Amino acid sequence: MDLIVEYFTNMPTTHRSLLLVGGLTFFFLMENAFPFFKQDYNKWRHSGMNLFFTLTTVLVNFSMAFLLVASTLWVTDNEFGLISWLNVPLWAQVIFGLMLMDLLGAYLAHWVQHNVKWMWKFHIIHHTDQHLDTTSANRHHPGESIIRFTFTILAVFVVGAPVWLIFFYQSASLVATQFNHSNMNIPEKLDTVLAYIIATPRMHRVHHHYREPYSNTNYGNIFSFWDRIFGTFTRVDNDKLVYGLDTHMHVKEIESIWELLKIPFVPYRDRIEYDEEEKL
Repeated sequence: MDLIVEYFTNMPTTHRSLLLVGGLTFFFLMENAFPFFKQDYNKWRHSGMNLFFTLTTVLVNFSMAFLLVASTLWVTDNEFGLISWLNVPLWAQVIFGLMLMDLLGAYLAHWVQHNVKWMWKFHIIHHTDQHLDTTSANRHHPGESIIRFTFTILAVFVVGAPVWLIFFYQSASLVATQFNHSNMNIPEKLDTVLAYIIATPRMHRVHHHYREPYSNTNYGNIFSFWDRIFGTFTRVDNDKLVYGLDTHMHVKEIESIWELLKIPFVPYRDRIEYDEEEKL
């Protein structure tokens, strides 16, 4: 545990960059070698658009990093948050600290964006992707990146997260989202076992089905048990899934960066009401 704390306390910026690029490269190669869906689309064009949004996410996080640093220094200096109040041992800080950061910074942030209309308008961009793969992981509108960053700061105050825990969480979260958005064909039995603890590709693909109620399930990023605890977990035959968002299915719209950037600022499109609930 001491090694984890020491490494992430002094984690070089180059290592964080390598984690982003290395993770994308690894899962990109794996999903091309062992694809679940053999989709007929221009993968390089698709990746280019998603990498644009990945870059904006990096820029937002970098520009707001001083707020994260100020927050963690304040909670540490003032012994604020659950870690200080409960005086938990180091091993518990590593395990339960990561779990709580994931709950508040990822699961809660994700659930709220699906249930608060103005936040949903920013999150729409992520769901318009009709060819889910590892590059889809950080397909976030810059406005959504700010929202997610705000929830991370909230998590820092609640948990009382020291700087090493923040870097540990962000690193684990990055790899997890690249993994669970990937188009890798993991054996179903193995995926089922893994999904009792972590969010897997077969689990998260369901969340990207083009219509409700499935798009309102499986919010988890690192850990899957939050969905099980809060009743948002479901399993579906992935072969029946259709990616995208029923209110935004026109290719010309979702393949234009400018059109995607405008979505939160144009009139809201009401969600489509169907005569019957879909059963996959």
